[in-house]
Amino acid sequence: MNTIKKHWTSLLGALFVVTAFITLFQYSIEQGWITNAMKIGFGLLAGIGVSIAGVKLAQKPALVISGEITLGIGACILYATFSFAGIYYAFWEPTLLLLGMTAVTAGITMYAHRFQSRMLMNVAIAGALLSPLLLRPETDQVFTLFLYLLVLNIAFIALSIIKGWMELRIISFAGTWIMYIVYFVHFSPPMDGVWSMPIRYAIAAFLFYTVALFASSWKNKLSFDGLDLYLNAANGILFGIWALIIWNGDVEYGYTLFFISVVYLIAGAAVYKLSGRISVSAASFGLGGVLLLLMAINSLGEGILFNVIMWALYAYMLTALGAVKRWLAATILGVIIWFFLGVFWYAVTWSTPRGEWFGVYMPFLNWGALAWMMLAALGFYYARALKFEDLSAAAGRIFSRIFALLSHLIVGGLMARQIENVFTEYFDDSPKVYMGLTMSVVWAVYALILMLWGTYYRERTFRWFGAAVLVIVACKTIFMDLSGKDALFKVIVLLILGGLSFLMTWMNGKWQKPEPNPVQAETPNSQ
Repeated sequence: MNTIKKHWTSLLGALFVVTAFITLFQYSIEQGWITNAMKIGFGLLAGIGVSIAGVKLAQKPALVISGEITLGIGACILYATFSFAGIYYAFWEPTLLLLGMTAVTAGITMYAHRFQSRMLMNVAIAGALLSPLLLRPETDQVFTLFLYLLVLNIAFIALSIIKGWMELRIISFAGTWIMYIVYFVHFSPPMDGVWSMPIRYAIAAFLFYTVALFASSWKNKLSFDGLDLYLNAANGILFGIWALIIWNGDVEYGYTLFFISVVYLIAGAAVYKLSGRISVSAASFGLGGVLLLLMAINSLGEGILFNVIMWALYAYMLTALGAVKRWLAATILGVIIWFFLGVFWYAVTWSTPRGEWFGVYMPFLNWGALAWMMLAALGFYYARALKFEDLSAAAGRIFSRIFALLSHLIVGGLMARQIENVFTEYFDDSPKVYMGLTMSVVWAVYALILMLWGTYYRERTFRWFGAAVLVIVACKTIFMDLSGKDALFKVIVLLILGGLSFLMTWMNGKWQKPEPNPVQAETPNSQ
């Protein structure tokens, strides 16, 4: 890992070289310079030649890292060629692509295993995932794409487990789900029916990483906590969100939750059986599975909004019980409910009835807004008052910031949903650009409030978060909202956003103070 930290700029340079090669590939396609067969032949020869040069360089002690990077670039060129031939234009049959991918991947994997070539694998996995992202096919070659990903994931996850190179797991996991998102958007595949192709690939990715990450934990001396636990949780959340999107209207969301809960319950039982104790991982998967199972059963009740409010009340009661009786288990269970419920509500709220009172819609005075407010208020309570005796002051401060940031995200969701409802109810005939620009202004004001809050409490985290929100608002306004026809309204909004930006700059320069060291001086938790 120290080698990667020392040579990360070389890794970045290698990615630039691979990107340049892929871009040249694309440009040659657009210009029609040479035939496709010649392009494939050139790619194969270049990839093999650069790989041989990398092996020769790596044999010299002073040039080992350079040789590994060169060999990785050669493998990336071959992966780009495979993407072009097997995915972009489908010149190759899936079987031929599988053979080529298997040969190259097996070769670099065995080399890395024998010579401890960690840099080689990092360059190769980055280039292998980058190639199909840049060379997006013009025809539906999704099966070939996921065959390509399957070969990569099996090899890189296996080497990651054997060698303990955790970054390979992270890059493979993130790259696979990013690839799924990009190609889902790019192809807009049909989602009709219960067993459509998108849900098959999502289930395959979910089960693959659930098994792979547990195998990693088992290999790592039965240590089921840490990175693998977090990736497994993210894996379940990502699958759940995509399942809700794909099965919307075809399958009740309760069945999706039931499927995930069964997988997590089995996982929790397996962890307990292998480790022989109730560890954090076993408890997390077990409790998470039970909660998802209860939510699945509860989905047969009075509707999504009712269930969200009821589960929020459960979280409130467990948190209160934990605070009064000093029961840590009740508090942890309340936090888990709050977290999963927040993720779930964020995923389904946009298509959920807003819950009017007495048949009349009033902004921020409806059941949907109440659900947002309950979640935000509980999150802010966790940020300010939740303490764990075994944690140091610095760790407690980090948890406080995490809860506060998640709560602020909930507040952002509340504002976005209520503004959307206002325009739907009262300005239904106005162009959608008005709603988008109004949201941008509201979020920019909220970003200013966050930075004020961070300055008041001397919390750099909130200033960064406010700055990040402002950057997102700027990108949204420039690239998404400026498609309307009313130039005057756009000018006014842009001037407002510019003024808020200058105000933030002045505020940072005027009020910024040095922050206390969280280890030396513990300050009250903020939200």
